[in-house]
Amino acid sequence: MTSSFEFPTHPARVSDAERDKALEVLRDGVAAGRLSHDTYIRRMELALTARRPDELAALTADLPTESRLSRLVFGTVEAVSGFTVRLRRAWRAERLPKLLLPHPATGHPLRIGRDPGCGLRLTHETVSRVHAELRHQGGMWVLRDLGSTNGTTVNGRRVIGAAVVREGDQVGFGRISYRLSGN
Repeated sequence: MTSSFEFPTHPARVSDAERDKALEVLRDGVAAGRLSHDTYIRRMELALTARRPDELAALTADLPTESRLSRLVFGTVEAVSGFTVRLRRAWRAERLPKLLLPHPATGHPLRIGRDPGCGLRLTHETVSRVHAELRHQGGMWVLRDLGSTNGTTVNGRRVIGAAVVREGDQVGFGRISYRLSGN
C-alpha cells in the first residue's frame, strides 16, 4: 500500500485572483508607457492561458508594481478630483436662469439673437443678430444654430446644424447660458 506522499504533486493552478493581478500589472504597464500595445496584447494572451504561477510571474517580472498604499492614494485623488468637477458643474448649472419653452401649439419657432425682431432678444456682444432658433417639431424640441459667430451649445457641446433638446438641458448662445424649463 502506498501513501499519498509517494504520488508526484503538480504545481498549483493559477487562481483567478492571481490572473487578475497579473492583468492589472500589465494594464498599468501599458498605461505608464512601459509596454508597447503589441507587447501588452501578447502578454495578456499568455496571462489568460497561463497554467502555473511562475508563468504569470515571468510576464510581469520586468514591470514595477505599485504598492497598495500608492494605489489607495491615487484612487482617492482621482475620486476627489472627479467629485469636485461634478460639484462645480452642478453648482454652475443650478444658478443658470431658466429659459421657458414656448407652448408647442404656437407652431412658430422661437428666434434667438440681438435683432429686435427676435422672440428672445439677447443684447450680449457674443450673441449674433439672428443666432439660433428653437422649434417644436415631431413631438420634440429642436435647437438650430443659424450660422452664429460664437456658437450655440447644448450641455457644453457645440451644436453643428441642429440638436434635440429637452427640459433640464443647458443651452448656450455665445457666452450666455440658460437651463431649459417647461414651466
